[in-house]
Amino acid sequence: MSEDRHLLVVAHTGRPDSLKAGVEVCRQLLAAGITPVLSADEHTALLAAAPDLTARLLGQDVAQHDLELVIVLGGDGTILRAAELARGCDAPLLGVNLGHIGFLAEAEREDLRATVERALARDYVVEERMTVSVRVKLDSEVVYETWALNEASVEKASRERSLEVAIEVDGLPISTFGCDGVVMSTPTGSTAYSFSAGGPVVWPEVDALLMVPLSAHALFARPLVVGPDSALAVELLRRTPSTGVLWCDGRRTFDLPSGARVVVRRSPVPVRLARLSPGPFAERLVKKFELPVAGWRGPGSEVAS
Repeated sequence: MSEDRHLLVVAHTGRPDSLKAGVEVCRQLLAAGITPVLSADEHTALLAAAPDLTARLLGQDVAQHDLELVIVLGGDGTILRAAELARGCDAPLLGVNLGHIGFLAEAEREDLRATVERALARDYVVEERMTVSVRVKLDSEVVYETWALNEASVEKASRERSLEVAIEVDGLPISTFGCDGVVMSTPTGSTAYSFSAGGPVVWPEVDALLMVPLSAHALFARPLVVGPDSALAVELLRRTPSTGVLWCDGRRTFDLPSGARVVVRRSPVPVRLARLSPGPFAERLVKKFELPVAGWRGPGSEVAS
């Protein structure tokens, strides 16, 4: 195989099982004639675990835009980190679940060797997932910008004091209330933090944005689902001294002073996921959440009619 192929291996460096899987994948790639690419964290951790490995360093030996594929070993948190590393390039993410649910992962640990074989053969299809751009404004000044695959959440900074917020859609106010926070989510994130907060599950092929209040003290604080071209905003009201924290995918954070306004819009840059066995989202939902479906007789039966 051509040495010009560049496959990035991303592993959870804090877990021995993930490091072991990372070493296995690197050895399998080397046996196929491909030198694996590693980020700085993986390069240090994997070569410490297996000093005989040969690897290239992302950003030094291989540019981001030269990546063909990212093989991710871990749970959804590791996939979110891999999405950061691959942000802006065309390389899709192929996840192998070593975590708990692993909703974004495509394969399980026992299928690791076969998964790498299919990656080497380019035997996968690519699915694009919506991301959001996130902007923090204070008065008329933009003070912070980032993005998210799952969600941007505005949360209270102090346990003792709730946030006083105004929520907004397309430049129009919807309501004000006290709360623990507000989650603004993509369809992909509808099975993550938004789901835990009582938001709806949205199929990933649906173009939409979600807004889900957290423990709101209000009569009207229902989850909202809006079109993909809408803009969502949460403003920390100046009438209270409460401060907040912005979290994006649980990884990137920014402190929000009173009066800050967080605006979320659809980003033009999607995250690309490699799929080995594309199937209905309902099947993935049932499998990952271990939902009870015993007794279902199928379409056309008296029960389903």
